[in-house]
Amino acid sequence: MSISPTDAIGWAASAVLIATLLHQVRVQWRERSTEGVSCWLFLGQMTASVGFLGYSGLIGNPIFVVSNGVLVLTALVGQAVYRRNRRIEESAAAGSHSEASA
Repeated sequence: MSISPTDAIGWAASAVLIATLLHQVRVQWRERSTEGVSCWLFLGQMTASVGFLGYSGLIGNPIFVVSNGVLVLTALVGQAVYRRNRRIEESAAAGSHSEASA
């Protein structure tokens, strides 16, 4: 099976975007911090990716169907990590507040 140069560019660009977002989610997971990240980032990404996924399916572009499908999953995981980190931060803040008042 041969891939056209045009499709090769599309797949390469998709791989770079997905790798970048996965790296960001991995960093958030490891750092356990929400610093510099808004929950709206992942909600916006998810909304846009669902829209682009539908559009890509309607026009029959497999590169963008796969890419946007993975981006939806990345946004879901990113949002879950963001929420976990918020809980960790809130728990730590509550613990600090309790110790300060004791």
